[in-house]
Amino acid sequence: QVQLVETGGGLVQPGESLRLSCVASGGIVGINHMGWYRQAPGKQRELVARIFSDGRATYADSVKGRFTISRDNAKNTVYLQMNSLKPEDTAVYYCNMVVQTIFRREYWGQGTQVTVSS
Repeated sequence: QVQLVETGGGLVQPGESLRLSCVASGGIVGINHMGWYRQAPGKQRELVARIFSDGRATYADSVKGRFTISRDNAKNTVYLQMNSLKPEDTAVYYCNMVVQTIFRREYWGQGTQVTVSS
């Protein structure tokens, strides 16, 4: 059974940084794309950033230039470096991966809270 475990959320002040990590485990043969989504109270879940197996990355316009997604294939891990955080970045952040085991399926982490407040 594949599991995704996120770490790194917390409470920070505007302008500060956080780094989120998400590790996948459980019978993994390979991982296609990895991504981070977020959901703020009363809003729909939105894609923040995605990185493909060839290293290409895409970002939401709201985080371009501030957030960087990266991956370590040997560790089945995806990271999200978040700099210059703003109050509007406050949300629960979820990692997402398309994982190949016997089957090819999409998996989600449990979510980690990021709060940006002075």
